[in-house]
Amino acid sequence: MNRTDRLYALVEELRAVAPALRSARRLADRFAVSVRTVERDLRALQGAGVPIWAEPGRGGGYTIDASATLPPLGLTVEEALAVAIGLGSLAGSPFRDAARSAARKVTAVLAEDDARRTDRLARRVHLLESGDRAPAPTALAGALASGRVVRMRYRDAGGTDTERTVEPLGYIGKGEDWYLVAWCRLRDGVRAFRGDRVLEVEVTDEVAPARIVRVEELDIPHGVLRPVLGAWS
Repeated sequence: MNRTDRLYALVEELRAVAPALRSARRLADRFAVSVRTVERDLRALQGAGVPIWAEPGRGGGYTIDASATLPPLGLTVEEALAVAIGLGSLAGSPFRDAARSAARKVTAVLAEDDARRTDRLARRVHLLESGDRAPAPTALAGALASGRVVRMRYRDAGGTDTERTVEPLGYIGKGEDWYLVAWCRLRDGVRAFRGDRVLEVEVTDEVAPARIVRVEELDIPHGVLRPVLGAWS
């Protein structure tokens, strides 16, 4: 996580628990940096006008005036519930960390009463799953966003493990399964890799070249591919 992303994440972390306190040590552990780095970041945020203050002494820490940082989000309870369900459905996907963070942000900027009602309703909604799928590695989502080449260990349907170097191109979701669509350098072509069969991931510094995906090249179980954004056009 770069410093800019960490600054935003620090604000959201404090907002999510406000008015409770978070110690510098706990924040440092949360973001895998030193206490000194966290304290420097918090001073920078304070200098930029973010309403963060410290409570000294044993049991002290940092807190934020959540009401002064963002206005209530203009979502109805039904809209917020739909967002919560959509993000919750990503719990086994490579995007689960981002979905969890996004859910906290939506809750943090809802009006307090709407947030409580949304939480009550969301607890009545469940997803029926087989329970036998390992979650896809979250590193795959970052590789797609950054456009980096990935080295990974993959287990195919027959149980054979292979080392692959791939160029991420996109994702296809089918029920509990998330397929990484990528150019496979071992097979010299486009392949779809089921997320729960990806055993290890290493994102390299190499930028992947631009490629075009042809749907007919994908080895995906039968069904109809629908673009996510296409549902709202």
